[in-house]
Amino acid sequence: MEHNGLPTVAQLAQQLFVSPRYLSNLLKQETGKTAMELIHIFLISEAKNLLRLKEKRIAEIAFQLGFENASYFTRLFKKQTGMKPMEFKNMSLN
Repeated sequence: MEHNGLPTVAQLAQQLFVSPRYLSNLLKQETGKTAMELIHIFLISEAKNLLRLKEKRIAEIAFQLGFENASYFTRLFKKQTGMKPMEFKNMSLN
């Protein structure tokens, strides 16, 4: 992801040999969430794992996950979890 940027619905659909619209509709029907929501959930889950390791800075984790902008990563993380990545990292220390 670090070299390819954030995963997109189109990329995932292409790997599955289906159209992006079909993939989105199927996921929404089966999970109640859009394909983009599921991608974000996956990215935040990966971010939490990396933050728990405490080996990298927030910006490094953001770039490793494909975010071009660490502030966008921070906003998405806070939207999904209710806390900033640094707050999560500090909480994991305890």
